[in-house]
Amino acid sequence: MPQRDVPCASLSLTITRYQKTMKPKNIFLLCLLLLDVRSLEGQYKFDKPLYGAAYYHEYMPTERLDEDIRLMKDAGLNVIRIGESAWGLFEPQEGVFEFEWMDRIMDKMHQAGIRIILGTPTYSIPAWLAHKHPEILAEYQRGNKAYYGIRQNIDFTNPTFKYYSERIIRKLMERYAKHPGIIGYQVDNETEARGVNNRDYFIGFRNYIKGRFNNDLDLLNKAWGMNYWGMNIRTWEEFYTRDGVTNPSYKNEWERYNRKQVADFLNWQCDIVNEYKRNDQFVTHCFMPDFHNIDQVESFRQMQYPAINIYHDVQDKQDGQRIAYAGDFVRTVARNNYIVMETNAQGIGWDARTQYPPYDRQLRQNVYAHYAAGANMVEYWHWSTLHYGQESYWRGVLGHDLQPNRIYDEVKTTAQELARIGDHLIDLKKKNKTAILYSHDSYHALNFMPYTYKNNYPIDMVHKALYFQNIEADIIPCDKITDFNGYDMLIIPPLYVATDELLQAIDKFVSAGGHVVMMHKSGYCNEHSAIRATAAPGPLRKACGFYYQEFSTIGDMHLKDNPFQLTNTNQIGDWYEFLIPETAKALAYAEHPFFGKWPVITENTYGKGKLTYIGTYPSQELLDATIKKAALAAKVVTTDSYSFPIIQRSGINKLGKIIQYLFNYSAAAQQLTYTGPPAQELISGKVAKPGQTLLLNPWEVLIMEQN
Repeated sequence: MPQRDVPCASLSLTITRYQKTMKPKNIFLLCLLLLDVRSLEGQYKFDKPLYGAAYYHEYMPTERLDEDIRLMKDAGLNVIRIGESAWGLFEPQEGVFEFEWMDRIMDKMHQAGIRIILGTPTYSIPAWLAHKHPEILAEYQRGNKAYYGIRQNIDFTNPTFKYYSERIIRKLMERYAKHPGIIGYQVDNETEARGVNNRDYFIGFRNYIKGRFNNDLDLLNKAWGMNYWGMNIRTWEEFYTRDGVTNPSYKNEWERYNRKQVADFLNWQCDIVNEYKRNDQFVTHCFMPDFHNIDQVESFRQMQYPAINIYHDVQDKQDGQRIAYAGDFVRTVARNNYIVMETNAQGIGWDARTQYPPYDRQLRQNVYAHYAAGANMVEYWHWSTLHYGQESYWRGVLGHDLQPNRIYDEVKTTAQELARIGDHLIDLKKKNKTAILYSHDSYHALNFMPYTYKNNYPIDMVHKALYFQNIEADIIPCDKITDFNGYDMLIIPPLYVATDELLQAIDKFVSAGGHVVMMHKSGYCNEHSAIRATAAPGPLRKACGFYYQEFSTIGDMHLKDNPFQLTNTNQIGDWYEFLIPETAKALAYAEHPFFGKWPVITENTYGKGKLTYIGTYPSQELLDATIKKAALAAKVVTTDSYSFPIIQRSGINKLGKIIQYLFNYSAAAQQLTYTGPPAQELISGKVAKPGQTLLLNPWEVLIMEQN
């Protein structure tokens, strides 16, 4: 059916009970009044945690909207995300729009008190669009191309694609922006460049490079070293495409361009949505927690509550670290709280090989782990398990039988607790004294020029070293942010590519009294991924207190005299820098007749601070010990801190009180001595006092609110 336009239709539910006694003119005036009031409202604020699921009634094998709503209400769910994959249903033929099916879903959800986040459906194009305009489909390197039949298969910068995308976004907003059930909008879905290499995309890149180098080819040739192999260019028409390129400078700049295009695309959609949305609605986008292809700072610029989709291990591998890692990054970049748009309810995967549903109490524990990281909403992907399609084994809250089950019961228990204590959990703020510096440029450059068969950019290893020792940290994208005020300690994964400005900021941080733990290969290349023509670590030489001229690939080794008292014999490997101390003190040497001449870990007092440097690829145990030593010196952790499987997360809630989460990530009950001030455990209502023994059952969480 064609689109219908009914004045004030979106507010019809609000005034239904008055319709029998009011004249049509008065009803219309009430509509206008309500619209005007809403337009004056402030930005969206969470009055309680939101807890829900993505919902796709259009995928159901039978009509069961009312039954789904009944089950959601019974379970205590209060929010859904809808519509992000439904372009082909909203516009089944070009220019023919059908919204009545969604009207019904929205109206009934709103009547039931379930809040709605509406997605712009641009990541999955309708069949008619691919058929009519195959030029919008993505082309990849070396002549490979995308075909219709999967999502995210388009050149998202293509003008034709953007024309049709803008039209469907505006149609949706015109119809639904004033709907009282909608609290926010998700623009697109899990956006990345995804290897787009279309001709126009390349021309855009070439124009971007022209701007970066002020149209100066001599400057470009010099900065990128394009004289190598005689690949220098004399006209912009000679600028060659990404296919087959080996030059690291070109490849890293291409990745920067990808990140810019993603941010520009999302901000373009935000601009459209912002023309229509109410002040009390938010705009968001859901990223995956592997952040390597996204400029988070620019992408989140217009988003009050950015979102993440976080999937993680459960059963015996459940430890909460993946949840914390994702939350620590997005919370830092957003400088605010965030929302979880997708997470796992049961088994996940595009086939049936990874069906690992959570043990009892694990799903509930994960919900609180999200809120402990700073989330204000948790949604599952999705409400009910699909009966067809690629993701028919990516299981939702309900299984294939669509009936309540063990997972449903645990969701219900969790929702009841959130309804009771939720106002103590939302808007959790953290003032961490430790930060991890994350470098997009270094990640890509090290993978273009790998030095190990392990993870060339071990940021996850760094986060684990902090997380499992109960040192909470922010994660700063240092390619965009170089202000480290407010922190006492920085942990720096291999900072292979960095501007002089960034390295000077680190130097200043140490000199002013900060503590730094820096990993190997840092300071080696400039912003063009070109190696600095000076002794390593370049501008960081004084802060590090050493220089080096040589390095070597190595096998597994251990440290002489085991200075950190490690249990693992293979303590270092893969890479060894021949550090020559100037002011630095050696903390460890390799047990080796040749390599043992040079220290492998150093500590340098510089100004008021200290910089610890690891000139090798350490084992997780060695990295843990090195960071722990620095953390004790920086006083960001104490010797009486809890240890894994007890994980502690904390912050200040909107009531101004300190909240401390204590998680038991094990199948065995754990006893601990409570070390904080008097506090009330929110779920049980019991009061804990300093020195009191607390019992945490398997996969349990205690939430302590200090008095």
